[in-house]
Amino acid sequence: NLVILDRIENPAAIAELKAINPKVTVTFYPYDVTVPLAETKKLLTTVFAQLKTVDLLINGAGILDDHQIERTIAVNFTGLVNTTTAILEFWDKRKGGPGGVIANICSVTGFNAIYQVPVYSASKAAVVSFTSSLAV
Repeated sequence: NLVILDRIENPAAIAELKAINPKVTVTFYPYDVTVPLAETKKLLTTVFAQLKTVDLLINGAGILDDHQIERTIAVNFTGLVNTTTAILEFWDKRKGGPGGVIANICSVTGFNAIYQVPVYSASKAAVVSFTSSLAV
């Protein structure tokens, strides 16, 4: 199973993914990473009810627009934290969950800031720090 959560549905891309391996079920759900945590939990409840388990979460949403400070932080960091926090409730082994793998997509600016885009760089550094904390 492959579940895609995104703001914009791309039927051509979904068809291409299905063609790569017809045995894989590809499902799309509309999702905006900037929604409140409760909405993310509600969507994941629907996903887990359908699939029973999810093995891998890839957090890949991101924008580079330092003129939109709040949106940049909301998409690049807060949304990632909320999505991760929401899925951990389903994966928590202490509560009988199966566990899972998280892949947070970042940027080299998370390690080496670029002075022209300080907000973007800071949001990606926050992702690195958050991910490192979870790994421990």
